[in-house]
Amino acid sequence: MNPLDPPSDTPSIAETLNSVGVVEVLNAFAPSFFVAFIVTLLVTPLVRKLAIALGVIDQPGGRKIHTEPIAYLGGLAVFIGIMAGILSAAFVEAPLDQYRSVPISVVFGLIVIFITGVGDDMFGWDPRLKIAGQMMAAAALAVENVGVQVAAGVLNPILGGGDTQLFFFPGVDWVLSSHIYAIVGTGLVATMVLGGCNAANLLDGLDGLLSGVTAIALIGLALIGIMLLPEAGGDSVEASQSVAVARIVLAAVGLGALLGFLPHNFNPATIFLGDAGSLMLGYLVVAIILMLGDRGQTHVVLAGLMVFTVPILDTFMAIVRRRLSGKRMSDPDSDHIHHQLKRSLGGVKPAVLTLYGIAAFFASLGVLLAWLDVSTELRGRVVYAGALVVFCSIVTYAIKVARRRAIPLKAS
Repeated sequence: MNPLDPPSDTPSIAETLNSVGVVEVLNAFAPSFFVAFIVTLLVTPLVRKLAIALGVIDQPGGRKIHTEPIAYLGGLAVFIGIMAGILSAAFVEAPLDQYRSVPISVVFGLIVIFITGVGDDMFGWDPRLKIAGQMMAAAALAVENVGVQVAAGVLNPILGGGDTQLFFFPGVDWVLSSHIYAIVGTGLVATMVLGGCNAANLLDGLDGLLSGVTAIALIGLALIGIMLLPEAGGDSVEASQSVAVARIVLAAVGLGALLGFLPHNFNPATIFLGDAGSLMLGYLVVAIILMLGDRGQTHVVLAGLMVFTVPILDTFMAIVRRRLSGKRMSDPDSDHIHHQLKRSLGGVKPAVLTLYGIAAFFASLGVLLAWLDVSTELRGRVVYAGALVVFCSIVTYAIKVARRRAIPLKAS
C-alpha cells in the first residue's frame, strides 16, 4: 500500500474476529507474553544484586519517599524480559504468519533508548546526551515511515491523495506532497518520542506507579491492535509490510515484562525502574501508538494517545505549573499528580491504586473510541470528537490546578 494514498477502509471488528478469531490471536501471542513475564520475574532479583554490587543505588532524602537505599537498575530486568519475548515471537506460528515480525529498526530504537537510560543511571549523563539518545531512537522508528503514514492521514484531505505537485522552487524542482508528509512525519515521531519518554520519566515517582500505569496502557493498546487486525488471506505484498502483528507482539511482551517486574516494584519496592526503564517504557508505548496509524488511521492514533492520558496529563500540568511559577522545566518539584494524591490520601499505595483506576478509565475510553471507529458508521468522527472533549478538559483542568499550585511556589 502506498502511504500517500487515501487511507483504505478498516474492516469491522466483527469481520476481524470472524476471519482471525480471538482465541487464535490470544494463543499466538500468549507464549511471548509468558516468556517475557517469567524471564523478568526471575531476572529481577539478579539485577537487583548486580545494581547493589555496582553501586547503582537510589539514596533516600529530599523529595524521595523511600527511607532506605533502593537498587536503581530495574530497567535492565524489564529490557531483558522484553527482548526475550520479542525473540520468542519470531519462532511462534501466528494466525497471520504472512505478516512481518517486530521490525529490526524498532528493536534498534529500543536498544538505543535503553543504553541512554543506563548511561544516565550509572554515570549521570548530561541532559543533552539523553536528548541525543532519544533522537537516535526516534530516527530508528522513523525508518519504518509510521510518522509519514500518520502525517499522510492528517494532511491527505488538505493536500489531496497521491504524490501531488504543490509548488516549484527554481533550482530545487517541484515540492511534492510526499516531501511535506516526510517532513511533518519525521517531526511528529521526534516530538512524540521526546514527549513520551519524558512523560514516563516524570510519572515514575512512586513505587509501582509507572510500571502499573504502563501495563494498563499496553492492555488497551493490545486490544486496539487486535481490533485493527486485517482479514486473513489478504494481499501478501501488503501484508509483508504491515506492522499489524508487530504492534500486538510489542504490547504483549511489554505487558508480560511489567507484570513480572511489578511484584518487585510495588510498594514497598525492592528495586526501581530508573531512567533506563522509564525512558524505554515511554518509547515502547509511543512506538505502538504510532504503529496504530500504519495505514493512515490518524483517529486511531488519537485513541491510542488517550490510553496514555495519565502521563500526558501529569506532564502538561508540570509544564504549566513550572512556567507560571517562574521555574525552569528541568527543576523538580513535589506537586505532580502522584505527590498530591499521596498527601491527600495519606500513603503510597492508595495514591498508586487511585491512579491505576484513572489509567484504566482512560484506557477503556480509548478502546471504546477505537471500537466505535472500526465497528460503526461514525468512524473517525466520534474519535476526533471524543479526543477533542477529553484533551480540552485535560488542558482546562491542568491550567486550573497548575495556577493554584504555582501561586504559593512563586511566593516562596
